[in-house]
Amino acid sequence: MIKRPSSMKKTISSFALALGLLVGTTSAMASEEGGLPSAGTNVRDQASLQRGAKLFFNYCVGCHSLKYARYSRIAEDLGLSEQDVMNNLNFTGAKFGDTVISHMPEDSAQQFFGKAPPDLSLEVRAKTADWVYAYLNSFYLDPSRPVGWNNTVFPNASMPNPLWELQGLQTAVMKSGGEEVEKLELTQPGKLTPAQFQQATRDLTTFLEYVSEPAALQRQRYGIWVLLFLAGFTFLTYLLKKEYWKDVH
Repeated sequence: MIKRPSSMKKTISSFALALGLLVGTTSAMASEEGGLPSAGTNVRDQASLQRGAKLFFNYCVGCHSLKYARYSRIAEDLGLSEQDVMNNLNFTGAKFGDTVISHMPEDSAQQFFGKAPPDLSLEVRAKTADWVYAYLNSFYLDPSRPVGWNNTVFPNASMPNPLWELQGLQTAVMKSGGEEVEKLELTQPGKLTPAQFQQATRDLTTFLEYVSEPAALQRQRYGIWVLLFLAGFTFLTYLLKKEYWKDVH
C-alpha cells in the first residue's frame, strides 16, 4: 500500500517554526532599543487619533509640517467632516485638499532655532513610536541652552517644549559629578496631571504613527479578509487532497 505523504503536516510544522523564529527575533530587537518606555499606541483607536490630531494642530503645526499628509485624507481616515477639519484643525488658510504645511517661514525658524524644524511625516517610522513618546515626556529646564530647554532622550536639541503648559516644568536631578541626568522632577505642575499628560503624548504619538503610514489602517481592515480567504483555501485544498488520495492503494 502506498502511504499518503505527510506534506500538510510538514508544511504546518515549518510555518509554525518560522513564525516562532520571527517572533523571537522581533522580541530580541525590541529589547535592544535602549530601554525606552512603551508608547502603547494603537492606530485603530479613532478617538486617540482624533485627540492626537487636535494636539498636533494646536501645538505643533506652528513649526512642523506634514508634507505627505493632506487635510482631506486625515478627515477621511479619522472619521471627521470637512467642516470639522477646516474649522478646528486648519489654522493656516490651506485648502481642504492641500498638504499640511507649517505657517512659520523657514528663515524665521532658522533665526529662532538655528535650523528649520523637521517635517514630521515620517518621524515615527524613522525613530519608532517609543522614541517619540519618550522624547515628548523628557523635556526639562536648562538655562545653559539657547532655547532654555533640554531633553534626556535627545540631548542638546534645539527645540523648546511645545507642551510645557500641559505638562508643567521639569528640572533635572544630576548624578554625582553633575554631568549626567539621573532623573527628572516635576517642579511646577501644568494643566494636566502626569497620567493625563502621558495619555496626551500617547495620543499625539499615535497620530504621528498614523501619519507615517496612513495605509496601515486600510491594510489592517483588509487583513482579516485575507486571513479568512487563506483559511478557506487551505481547507478546500485539504479536502481536495483527501479526495485525490482516497482511491490510491
